[in-house]
Amino acid sequence: MAATVWWYFFSKFTDFMDTYFMVVRHKYGQMTTLHVVHHAMMPVVVWLFLKFVGGGHSTFFMFLNIGVHVVMYFYYFMSSFGPSVQKYLWWKKYITSMQLVQFVTWSIHATTPLFMDCNYPKVYVAFLLFLGAFFFTLFTNFYIQSYVKKGEKSKAE
Repeated sequence: MAATVWWYFFSKFTDFMDTYFMVVRHKYGQMTTLHVVHHAMMPVVVWLFLKFVGGGHSTFFMFLNIGVHVVMYFYYFMSSFGPSVQKYLWWKKYITSMQLVQFVTWSIHATTPLFMDCNYPKVYVAFLLFLGAFFFTLFTNFYIQSYVKKGEKSKAE
């Protein structure tokens, strides 16, 4: 599992390439606080888990994250074909919903070592719970700003 986590670690740097391309293409409106904070933190977070915990219990959140990223990057890929395809991509907000479910699921799973003795460091349980709550908060705010408030504005017009 530790070898798999190394690949996951490197993928966090490729994820940050979105930010690079947004800057190069002057798409600053797409660079939300969520985007920058999440992509800047994740290489550090994954390195900490790789360095001090290895594989095992903490790989669950990585597994969930990979699944969400496959769906998300497929959406980006399809969106890159332009307006003729973009009009069929009605499911963008559901990707954010998947991310929210991911954080709830990982937070529930993170508590397992509190109830079962699996020799997993309790400090990392606390760290996983903090990250789950932190990212859930950031993504919830993004969801509200992007879908709820924009939906209210379009209904008012």
